[in-house]
Amino acid sequence: MSAPSAARAPAAPLVLREDRDGVSTLTLNRPQARNALSVGLMTELQAALDSIHSDSSVKAVVLAGAGPAFCAGHDLKEMRADPRREAYEALFAQCARLMLSITRLRQPVIARVHGIATAAGCQLVATCDLAYAADDARFATPGVNIGLFCSTPMVALTRAVGRKAAMEMLLLGELAGAAEAERIGLINRAVPAAELDSTVRRVADTIAAKSPLTLAIGKEAFYRQIELPVEEAYAHTARVMTENMLARDAAEGIDAFLAKRSPVWCGR
Repeated sequence: MSAPSAARAPAAPLVLREDRDGVSTLTLNRPQARNALSVGLMTELQAALDSIHSDSSVKAVVLAGAGPAFCAGHDLKEMRADPRREAYEALFAQCARLMLSITRLRQPVIARVHGIATAAGCQLVATCDLAYAADDARFATPGVNIGLFCSTPMVALTRAVGRKAAMEMLLLGELAGAAEAERIGLINRAVPAAELDSTVRRVADTIAAKSPLTLAIGKEAFYRQIELPVEEAYAHTARVMTENMLARDAAEGIDAFLAKRSPVWCGR
């Protein structure tokens, strides 16, 4: 009788979550695949975002990548393994839902970028509310080089940078350095790699100290108004500010400012 086979070790989570002081860090955890967005990874990231959306203890989210890269885009091997139309439609619908979930999340999301952020990985960076990168990080939408134009990454990219800069990235498919990404507005700032964690932490902690209700109101209004004609945008944001002024946190914040004391947020 043969010896029983060794029990298979449980698979490592594809997304790691760490909560500290109101900040939730979500780390893409496929380092051997440069954190490529497999169906499994997107499913776990979606579940984490859905959980955070209703978690009042989380005030800000940091999105990071394990290993040598932030995210290399979709998993091309997985895509070619099932070349049916239905599989591709499901994949891109899942990715679109994931990106929209980041935009619609109540909490601000900060990308912490190192290594490369390419294709759908660059899309992730463009989708996040804020993005900070190591000064040796690189960005690209290189689909054109393999016959697959980065059409879905283009949606976030064209809303983050100017048209000419976006088209240059999309048509050339070349890697851009962090300084160039900062110049065109794809990221907020490029910093020395040794300072990336402290920079992201400072930004996240600063955001986490604000009223979570106010942050949620402001983030939703930002993305709503940016797609509206200017007259409609003013009308919408005037309604939002009126509702915001009627909230307890606004009254507390203004009273605290006038009294020269720190506010105590109640989230209402």
